[in-house]
Amino acid sequence: MTIQLVWFKRDLRLIDHAALADAARCGPVLPLVIVEPDYWQLPDTSARQWQFWRGCIAELSTQIATQGGQLIIRSGKAIEVLDELRRAFGTFDLWSHEETGNGWTFARDRKVKAWTKANTIPWAERQQFGVHRERRLNRDHWAKRWNTMMQQPIASTPDIIWAEPVASDPLPTCDMLGLAPDGLVHLQQPGRAAGVALLHSFLSERGEHYTREMSSPVTAEQTCSRLSPHLAYGTLSVREVYQAAQQRAAQLARERPANHSIWGRSIRSFTARLHWHCHFIQKLEREPAIEWEPFAKIYIGMRPRPGDAAHLQAWSEGRTGYPFIDAAMRYLNAVGYINFRMRAMLMSFATYDLWLPWQEAGLVLARKFVDFEPGIHWSQCQMQSGETGINTVRVYSPIKQGHDQDPSGDFIRAWVPELAGVAGALVHEPWRIDVFANASPCPGYPLRIVDHKAATERAKNEIFSRRKSAEARAEAQGVYIKHGSRAGLRARRGAKARALEPKLAAPQFSLDL
Repeated sequence: MTIQLVWFKRDLRLIDHAALADAARCGPVLPLVIVEPDYWQLPDTSARQWQFWRGCIAELSTQIATQGGQLIIRSGKAIEVLDELRRAFGTFDLWSHEETGNGWTFARDRKVKAWTKANTIPWAERQQFGVHRERRLNRDHWAKRWNTMMQQPIASTPDIIWAEPVASDPLPTCDMLGLAPDGLVHLQQPGRAAGVALLHSFLSERGEHYTREMSSPVTAEQTCSRLSPHLAYGTLSVREVYQAAQQRAAQLARERPANHSIWGRSIRSFTARLHWHCHFIQKLEREPAIEWEPFAKIYIGMRPRPGDAAHLQAWSEGRTGYPFIDAAMRYLNAVGYINFRMRAMLMSFATYDLWLPWQEAGLVLARKFVDFEPGIHWSQCQMQSGETGINTVRVYSPIKQGHDQDPSGDFIRAWVPELAGVAGALVHEPWRIDVFANASPCPGYPLRIVDHKAATERAKNEIFSRRKSAEARAEAQGVYIKHGSRAGLRARRGAKARALEPKLAAPQFSLDL
């Protein structure tokens, strides 16, 4: 029988795995992971990402072994690995999920597609979640199609006849891939078992006050689901998470505990974010160039490239002189995660206060995020820097955010120890300790890198001078029709009117998974 080669990519699970389920019905399955050293030299990859990914692969290998199979691990270029296997087997059928990754993985998959055609190897790619591969995708009915897919039955682990294993490489270490330590202190537990435990604890315990507590880094670490890396690497499917949330909502509706209304709001908020997870990835699937170019081309060249290298480094290290910005960045550097509002604030500060191009600031953040998901990441980078053409320009005040999200200042004191001795509200504005001082009032802590009010005023003037032009307004209409979120034709008919508004009112969205 023909070998069914299942190429695991960002789908490191056996449950609700469409490619695996279909392959298992066709013949003996040989499961494969390809570790691509060239990928791990890209500017958006990092040691922390590989550590998590590596842990997920190791657990998947154990799961397959318990069923009598062996996960084959090969290091090298995808085409070379596949060609070696072709020479070993003569032929095989190739299966995988569709992947919406960065430009490098897109180019790699195009090369693999050409190789399979040249070698008469069937390659079946299955849809993994609510992202569609259609050149002329109509966004009007996208939400309905997403809902339909999420409500389809979860594919259980199929009965699999495992193929006889072939030679396998060891899982590389960070050193073997040339990945230097990147300052990570605490790595979130990788693997499906950890993801399932997080899902259960979120829906049964931690998530009660999700809606209220998702915005503050003080509470988000526990209150948010923390499922984002598990969705990024596919140890859980979006569909199984969605259905678990729906089942929990139904249970609450039946039992009606005293706190059911609070829980209900939180679960609705959470499932909305699952929808938007796919909505943002769909943008990159439809237009791969948004990894490099703004949605609205009128903003090309607005921020000079390269940006100020000293500013970029100070921001990356958490040494801007703005305590809440620096605390958030240092937390991210150590943990590899931070909640969405803080991500938005960090990008806002980089692109408005420091006038850095979102492409450069975005690469810095991409490397820091263990849960880096290109489709979500680059859409958000553009949204937070005001270059989509259709979203409200939103500038985050680092001082106001500090008072709102860390009113006691304890988060700042924990992550910016130079300010540990500053009492009260002054920890948010240490420069006010001595308004006449020309040096930092806190030894070892830098002065403000820019004046927030003056810098952001200049940034907004530059953006709005372009946004109010007839060319920008016409372009915004096209961006909205191609990428905007809407439920049907009625929404599309209003696209032109919305696009011509001076302030384009697609609402800001908080993707706090």
